[in-house]
Amino acid sequence: MKKFIMTVSSIVILSLGFSGQAFGASSSYKVKAGDTLWGIAQKNHVTVAQLKKWNKLSTDLIKRNQVIRLSQPATTVKAASTAKKAAVSAKKASYKSMTFKATAYTASCKGCSGITATGINLKKNPNAKVISVDPRVIPLGTKVYVEGYGYAIAADRGHAMQGNKIDVFFSSKSKAYRWGVKTVKVRIYR
Repeated sequence: MKKFIMTVSSIVILSLGFSGQAFGASSSYKVKAGDTLWGIAQKNHVTVAQLKKWNKLSTDLIKRNQVIRLSQPATTVKAASTAKKAAVSAKKASYKSMTFKATAYTASCKGCSGITATGINLKKNPNAKVISVDPRVIPLGTKVYVEGYGYAIAADRGHAMQGNKIDVFFSSKSKAYRWGVKTVKVRIYR
């Protein structure tokens, strides 16, 4: 029974996170000062990869007053008519599993700004589930599941993050120290 509940919970979470359409009323958004692609994606329940694809963006950089499409162009939208179809689609969400050496970091170190490479302010969002990655291995904005940490977003990069190394974010040094260094399996969702 416990396994069934966890499976159903995972399906619901994934269906919300991997829906092909934004839940907002508008199909476009005009970029304001301080906006990030990741922030726009989060507010509209889509992924950064989807926004980049729909807007034909080659980088994560956006400019003020730029108009961002929040859903697929009308000619290619494949609407799911029921929640069951969305759940089945989420269950079949494709991912690849890899093994990584995982360390931990915090935004409370001397000289740390607390702002990730994608613009997330970790000091203002201490409960954010964020990992630092090598963007050549896991692209920024990618949703992941880290064994022992949970679902997170690849939203930061660091000079030490090369190859199969990741850093998981914790709000305090004591939690980061408790994590230590581990070898973990990571599911990378596409």
